[in-house]
Amino acid sequence: MKFQTTDPAANPTAILYKRCTIDLRSGDMSFADIPCRNLEDVLGGFGRSFQDLAEREIENAYCEENPLIVNTGLLTGSSVMTGMRTYFSGYSPIKGSKAGLPAAMWSTGSGRFGAKFKWTGLDELIFENRSEKPVYVVITETDAGPQVALKPAEHLFGLSTHDKIMALQKGYADAHFAVIGQAGENWQNNYMGAVALSTENQLKEHEDKSRFAGRGGMGSLMGYKNILALVAQSSDKFKPLSEAIKQVNLNVIKGGGSARIQPLSRGGGGGTWAAYDVLQEFHAVPVNNFRPQGNDIPEQLFRENVEKEYNIKSQACYRCGITCHNNISEKNADGSKGEFLAKFDYEPLNLFSTNIGIHDAGQAARLIQLGDNYGMDAISLGVTISYALSYNERHPEKTILNGATFGDYEKIRELIIQAGEGTLPEIGQGSMRLSQRLNETSYAYHVKGLEIAAYQPETNPGYIWAIAGGHMSMGTYGLLTREGKSDLESWVRGITEDKLHIVGFDMIGLCKFFDITKGIGTQMVVDCLKSELDLDVSTDDIRAAVRRAFLRGLALELRQGYTKAEFCLPAEVSENPNQNIKLPNITSREFIEKLEKRVWEIFEPELEGLFD
Repeated sequence: MKFQTTDPAANPTAILYKRCTIDLRSGDMSFADIPCRNLEDVLGGFGRSFQDLAEREIENAYCEENPLIVNTGLLTGSSVMTGMRTYFSGYSPIKGSKAGLPAAMWSTGSGRFGAKFKWTGLDELIFENRSEKPVYVVITETDAGPQVALKPAEHLFGLSTHDKIMALQKGYADAHFAVIGQAGENWQNNYMGAVALSTENQLKEHEDKSRFAGRGGMGSLMGYKNILALVAQSSDKFKPLSEAIKQVNLNVIKGGGSARIQPLSRGGGGGTWAAYDVLQEFHAVPVNNFRPQGNDIPEQLFRENVEKEYNIKSQACYRCGITCHNNISEKNADGSKGEFLAKFDYEPLNLFSTNIGIHDAGQAARLIQLGDNYGMDAISLGVTISYALSYNERHPEKTILNGATFGDYEKIRELIIQAGEGTLPEIGQGSMRLSQRLNETSYAYHVKGLEIAAYQPETNPGYIWAIAGGHMSMGTYGLLTREGKSDLESWVRGITEDKLHIVGFDMIGLCKFFDITKGIGTQMVVDCLKSELDLDVSTDDIRAAVRRAFLRGLALELRQGYTKAEFCLPAEVSENPNQNIKLPNITSREFIEKLEKRVWEIFEPELEGLFD
């Protein structure tokens, strides 16, 4: 980026970002330095891409007019803790309105690809149209600026995400990679393709430890465009740590919402896995398609029980001190590490174990690894499978697919393989479409066509207004369970003010664990922008930009045909309340009706004129 001002809120056009636009049909490329329209453009990520997507009229995600936008955030590749994020945006194959129109969507992941991409000198890459043959894209740093090349990719076709990355590593030194798996290649029947991002741990250890930009099917959109991989090749450009950044990074490790997910050795809960312990106190761990049974079954997946049989090692993303995920491996007879199985983050762990009736950590790990290697969003895949299992449980006389039921590891594994290979569209196209086809929609656990994460909707009516998946774009999932808020005023304020600011991290390039409780409108972020880029931005400026970006996302949903009736939780939540969940009922029809009225009264006036 080029900075010709220190005040981006007042003078955004004096900041320019480097964009490359590629016409995949012709192979033509153009580079341009684009002046920012507003502070959202400066921050980057979906704050910029959603403004560009709003200029398109897209009726089908799989059309040449639907762009794939790859960009970074302002602090991606900086010395700031967690500044590793890459964003993939477009109109989603899987998330869409009942009017049949696709929703604008972004997906994001860590790994080290984002930093390498930024260090090439490129800030944004836009893919137009579609390639006739499979290609991969190489972005390279040169003395003359970033260069981009399209390369034939037939040799990569059919490989898993991990195998693609390993194959590319042999040909490109000092590079990182973003790839799709077979699911994305089979985009016609699989709408939940993810983008796998290489990590330092993966490249050094040759174990499949990718991070994933999974939500919304951006890997399937990438597959439709016939792009199998992106390669970012550059030297490292980390600045020396200033005293201000040292203090910020220390604060991130010790506070900022990340202290509770630190490793056990540092007094934390052992990564995101700790959510099991927190939610089980209220019998709110999802079980058998989001129907907790009020018993101790979920405790079999507590870390303390799993580590009796498996080797567990906490690990971090590159240069991050949070160490939030755990690697699960077989345990040899002498207690040492055996074969690597999978990464355990809370959402995939729950959705491939307890929520589908699997209570063996090894089986869950193998299912997670299988979905990762095929390149599927773990949340959409796990929830769609749990819906199918629930249907079979309710209809033993007329089961669907292979007749799989809760806990049937072999048949569930078969469903994942078939979905990944593109032979099972019933699973690959998501729970909304499957439930509509079966005419039983009440227990399909999606909101607006996108499957929910592993937090009971009974604990989180904020899902209704989330614009890109409940836990990543509306930070209300702990408002009841962690903060104890069950009154209407707290939920109105949380949804319309405090908790929507979580989406700001998907603009600026930082992981949400930087300060998950407050969003990016904090003094720590102000200090980072001043120290790293000499920009003077107030917390009020940042919060206003994040709010505008969130509201654009909401307005785009409405423009794509969503009615207010589609802003709702799965019907089972209110039609058949689960008495086993030991929490105040904040999803009764009465509470939700009051909440909807108040929230829309606040949001609707602000939605007018956002695209003028």
